[in-house]
Amino acid sequence: MTFAAFALTFAVPALVLAQAPATAPARPDSAAVRALIEGAKKTAGAVWADEATFFCEKPRGNSPDDPVIVPTRLFDNLYVIGNAGTVVYVVQTSNGLVMFDSMTAAQLETQLLPGFKALGLDPANVRTIIVAHGHQDHFGGSRYFQEKFGSRIYVSAADWDLMANPPAGRGGQPPPAAPTRDQVIADGRPIAFGDFTVTPVAIPGHTPGSMGYIFPIRDGGRMRMAAMFGGTILNPAPISDEGLQTYLKSVARFREATRKAGVEIVLQNHPLMDPIHPKLERLRTRKPGDPHPWVVGAASYQTFLDVMARCTDVNVARRKS
Repeated sequence: MTFAAFALTFAVPALVLAQAPATAPARPDSAAVRALIEGAKKTAGAVWADEATFFCEKPRGNSPDDPVIVPTRLFDNLYVIGNAGTVVYVVQTSNGLVMFDSMTAAQLETQLLPGFKALGLDPANVRTIIVAHGHQDHFGGSRYFQEKFGSRIYVSAADWDLMANPPAGRGGQPPPAAPTRDQVIADGRPIAFGDFTVTPVAIPGHTPGSMGYIFPIRDGGRMRMAAMFGGTILNPAPISDEGLQTYLKSVARFREATRKAGVEIVLQNHPLMDPIHPKLERLRTRKPGDPHPWVVGAASYQTFLDVMARCTDVNVARRKS
């Protein structure tokens, strides 16, 4: 199914997504909601317990105050830069660097560029930036790379439109400057960059043009499939009822795509539900033969998405109770 067809079937206008039901005073969860939470926690088990707690009970948005991480090479050709709430991934390809997202413009000089320096990577080699969705914490730094280094910017058509016509910024602040409209991502159409190919999957719900990505990563000489669900709803409060239903369909669609691809590496651009600092410490102290913290296996990756879906069911039920 093409992105246009998928969007026509499931997507809702950006305005609808931005209009959540009126906020009601917090009240205790009903017995039915508590039962759904317990079901989600049972599905999560020990591996995804943090995820279930975050999505079902203690969701929150990312923050400028989230603690910075040590820029790290996660796999042979994959690096991570950012903070506990928001990260970018950089892939070394035979045709330069590919970067997933670019943080906010305000984090360019404080986190993103220093991260490149710490890793010994040259930001001038960023040939491509793939944006997960059209919010400033994902595209904010891309205009700099576009203008200074000629980086090509890839965004879905719907979210190019969102970036060109954004809602008002927080506190009435003007929205950040978006990059000049460039390359358009199409659902299911692989994009090749030298020896690296990424397959985008349309996952509307957080924004009309949110995208998930599936791609291979080198790990000790072998290839493993990784995926990033690039439009995760961290805090359901600003999302409409229709948006949550669209999101549920998107999670199911991404689950099927990742199952077919045999995804076994979990990557998130907002790792709040899967805390990154403990995983980085396990990677730093990892001994030969120890499991890689980011390689969860194909079955566990599907569980990760199942918990996301189950906790979305919790939030839908919570509004109805």
